[in-house]
Amino acid sequence: MSKPPFGFGPSDPDKRGENDPSDAGGAEAFNQLGQMLSQLGQMLSQAGSSTGPVNYDLAKQIALQNLSGSDDGKIGFSSSGASGDSSTAVRDAAHLAELWLDAATILPAGATSTVAWSARTWVEKTLPTWQRLCDPVAQRVSGAWIEALPEEAKQAAGPLLSMMGQMGGMAFGSQLGNALGQLASEVLTSTEVGLPLGPDATSALLPANIEKFTEGLELPSSEVLVFLAAREAAHQRLFAHVPWLRQRLLATVEEFAKGITVDTSALEQLAGQVDPANPASIEEAMSSGLLEPKTTPEQQGALNRLETLLALVEGWVDVVVAEAIGDRLPGADALRETLRRRRATGGPAEQTFATLVGLELRPRRMRAASSLWKLVGDQHGTEKRDGLWSHPDLMPTAADLDEPLDFSEKMGDGGDTIADLDPIAELERTEREERDQAQREGGDADKGESPS
Repeated sequence: MSKPPFGFGPSDPDKRGENDPSDAGGAEAFNQLGQMLSQLGQMLSQAGSSTGPVNYDLAKQIALQNLSGSDDGKIGFSSSGASGDSSTAVRDAAHLAELWLDAATILPAGATSTVAWSARTWVEKTLPTWQRLCDPVAQRVSGAWIEALPEEAKQAAGPLLSMMGQMGGMAFGSQLGNALGQLASEVLTSTEVGLPLGPDATSALLPANIEKFTEGLELPSSEVLVFLAAREAAHQRLFAHVPWLRQRLLATVEEFAKGITVDTSALEQLAGQVDPANPASIEEAMSSGLLEPKTTPEQQGALNRLETLLALVEGWVDVVVAEAIGDRLPGADALRETLRRRRATGGPAEQTFATLVGLELRPRRMRAASSLWKLVGDQHGTEKRDGLWSHPDLMPTAADLDEPLDFSEKMGDGGDTIADLDPIAELERTEREERDQAQREGGDADKGESPS
C-alpha cells in the first residue's frame, strides 16, 4: 500500500506505523502548520472592513509601522528644539517665497495654509489621493486575472474567488504600505511627486526629511527651506488656479489602467517553471516578469500624455522659482541642479510612483519643458507664458518639447488664443502625433531585437 499524503496518517499514538513521522518530526511539522494558520488568521484579521481592490487599512498600518522608529524631526533653526520651531520656520519660509513668486507669475497664491508634516502625517494626509491613483490599476489587474481563468475554473472556484480577491487586496495593500513608508521617510514636500497628493490649498513641507537632505549640501538650512517652500508654493498656484490640471492628471492614470490586460499564455509558461517541492521556484517565477501586464498602444498614448503633462508642470515650476529667487539665495543654482538630478536619476518619488501605479516616467523631458517655458517667457512675457495654462488645448505637446523654438514662433503669429483654436484640427493633430510616437517606439524596439 502506498503511503497516504502527509497529515492523513493515523492520529492514535498507539497505532503508529510506517506512515507516521517520528515524534520530533511530527511535532515540528504540526508546529509549522500551526504557525502558518496563525499567520493566515492574523492577515485576515488585518483585512478590516476594506472591500476594494487594495486594502488601504492594511497599507496605512504597514506604512506607519515602518515609520514607528522615525522622529518627527526639527529643522534645526533654534537650539531649543521645541515642537513649534519647525512650524514657525516653515511658515516664515513660505511667506517669503510667496512674496518673491508674486513678481514671477500672474498666478496668485494657491495655498491658504502652510504646514510642517512628519512622515507619519504625510502618509495619513496623502493616502486618499494614492487611493484614487492605485484603485484603477489594482482593480483592472484583479479583474483581468479573473477574466483570464477558464469558465470551468471559475465555476469550480466558486466562493474561493471572493477570498482570492480579499487576498489580492491584502497583497496590494502590503506593497502600497511598504512603498509609502519608504517614500514618506525621504519626500521633501507634498508635491514632490509632481502630483497634488495632499489636501487642497495646503502647502506642506517635511522638516525632518529636509534636514537629512541638507546634510550633504554644504548650504545653510534656511536657504534650502526657502527654496523648497518656493517650489511647493509654485505647485500649489498651478493646482489651485488651473481647474482642469488636477483632473487631467488623475484621469490619465485611470485611462492607462483601463488598458491593462493579462497574457493567459504566460500562466501556462509560469506553471511549467514552478516546482511544488521547491518554494524558491515560486518566488523566482513570480519575479520573472511573465505576469507583468503588457503595454498596449492606447496605454502608450496615455503614458505619453501623462509624461508630457508632468514634464510641463515640473518645467514651469523650475523656471518660475528660478526667476522668483534670482540671486537672492547664493546657493539657488546648486539646489536647482541637485533637485533636477534627484528627479532625473529616478529618485524615490519616481520609483514609488512606478511601483504603485505601474507607470515608468521619463524625467528627461523636464529639462526640455524647462527650456520651452524659459524661451516663451523671454520672447512673449510672463502673462502670455502663464496664460497658456488657461486651457488644455493651448498647452505644448510632446512634439513642441522637441522643437520649442517653433512653438514660440507660432505664439508670435497669434495662434495662442482660444478663439483661434480649431478643436477638430487640434484633436486630429494630437492623435497623429501619438500614432507617430508609437510607430517610432515600435521601430526602435524592432531595431533593438537580436536576430533569432
